[in-house]
Amino acid sequence: MAKKEDKTNVMRILDQKKISYRHYVYENKDGKIDGIAVAQKLGQPIERVFKTLVTKGGKEYYVFVVPVAEELDLKAAARSVGAKSIEMIHVKEINALTGYIRGGCSPIGMKKQFQTVLDESAMSQETIIVSGGRIGTQVELAPSDLVRLIGAKAAPICMKKLEES
Repeated sequence: MAKKEDKTNVMRILDQKKISYRHYVYENKDGKIDGIAVAQKLGQPIERVFKTLVTKGGKEYYVFVVPVAEELDLKAAARSVGAKSIEMIHVKEINALTGYIRGGCSPIGMKKQFQTVLDESAMSQETIIVSGGRIGTQVELAPSDLVRLIGAKAAPICMKKLEES
């Protein structure tokens, strides 16, 4: 467990809900905070490290949690939430909307709990790693705990990879 002063809001929420997690801290002074760089810095397989994406469809906002090496399929994502279409929000909107900054956006502890969908690949992992709520901090937890905590669901929301020939 982190020292009390090192805890993020995400960790405090997980502690309060008695959800088991492991936290990681990584060096970010080099500016490399993209998901693949984070997975490498943590020495973790990239398929276990997930990024949090915030979108808008009509007047609603939606959150999607996808593997860091994958791309969100906007049509599949829209279908998963019953929206006609969705688009990524502008980076400048992230803080006002979620309370987080780009690179530190977690699906846990946003200002408002938006409808959230995890890529179905998360459910085949024993644990997944998501942002701990600030750049340089990640948390690892069971995907079922994350789903339960934030009322998320799982669906196929990533682009299909081209078959290797």
